Amino acid sequence: MSDEEKDLGDKAKDAAKEFAEEAKETAKEFSEGVKETLNTDNKKILAGILAIVLGGFGIHKFILGYTKEGIIMLVATLILGVVTCGIAGWIVWIVGLIEGIIYLTKSDEEFYNTYQVGKKSWF
Repeated sequence: MSDEEKDLGDKAKDAAKEFAEEAKETAKEFSEGVKETLNTDNKKILAGILAIVLGGFGIHKFILGYTKEGIIMLVATLILGVVTCGIAGWIVWIVGLIEGIIYLTKSDEEFYNTYQVGKKSWF
């Protein structure tokens, strides 16, 4: 091999190392950003959407850490819904819908302070 070919090979290796280091750094920054997003204490959007879509089952209450209230909603929908021919179930679904709308219309800070720090469990 000539010196030019060795130089070209060394340059290619160096360029590949630089690219690999840049890719690792970018991946690290991306993963840190994702971790920050997922580890946030504010669960407003998740709780709001779950309250609107699955409100009658009280899933949003479990997400926010209100186990007792979540069980109340679940039992009211399933058990009382059967006993009352669905009337209690519809009422609980409406409560979930209202809560979801309230959650999503509050500012992030207001939601966090009210439902996660202040532990206000209903409306």
